[in-house]
Amino acid sequence: MESIETETNSMPRIGDNAPDFEALTTHGTLKLSEFADGKWIILFSHPADFTPVCTTELSGFAERKSEFEALNTKLIGLSIDSIHSHLAWVNNVKEKTGVYLDFPIIADLDMKVAKLYGMLQPNESATAAVRAVFFIDPYQKIRLIMYYPLNVGRNMDEILRVLHGLQVSDEHKVALPLNWKKGDKVIVPPPKTLEQMEERILDTSCEKIDFYLAKKELNLD
Repeated sequence: MESIETETNSMPRIGDNAPDFEALTTHGTLKLSEFADGKWIILFSHPADFTPVCTTELSGFAERKSEFEALNTKLIGLSIDSIHSHLAWVNNVKEKTGVYLDFPIIADLDMKVAKLYGMLQPNESATAAVRAVFFIDPYQKIRLIMYYPLNVGRNMDEILRVLHGLQVSDEHKVALPLNWKKGDKVIVPPPKTLEQMEERILDTSCEKIDFYLAKKELNLD
């Protein structure tokens, strides 16, 4: 019993290597590391096909797929349903709403991937994955994790905001303040020595609240 609970509750952490896997998807058999091909990955789970909240969420991912692609990012969905259920659901959503869920959706009937990523949380459900989102960078590192319960849908604006923020932080070696969005000032790393502190105090090129909290503008166009 203990080994089963340990397996079910395995939860990768920020900074861990993303567990690799091979799985059947609506695009055929897929291996995560090969599918990534040097891009960012958003791996997300949903509780079940043909359910209302999940339909709104996956439609949201599909409708904004071009925004993820502009950020060098691929999408992969997952639920503990069969490939036949996935295909029928994709077709149903397309027929009823015109939205085509054309990114891979993992058919995780054996729960292998869900257990690998801690998507099964028994106090919520032992048979349905919670609404997890894993942000995986081009080096196959997990950079950010979100978990939502079964009854609350995710916020697509926030998913795109933090994805962009991670990339901006990596490229420019800065931190991002509360509610940051493109066009806002970013936080310059604080001084780590007395010499750097004195330089920051004299620096007039950035907005300083104090020497440890300074902001600057970035041109992200």
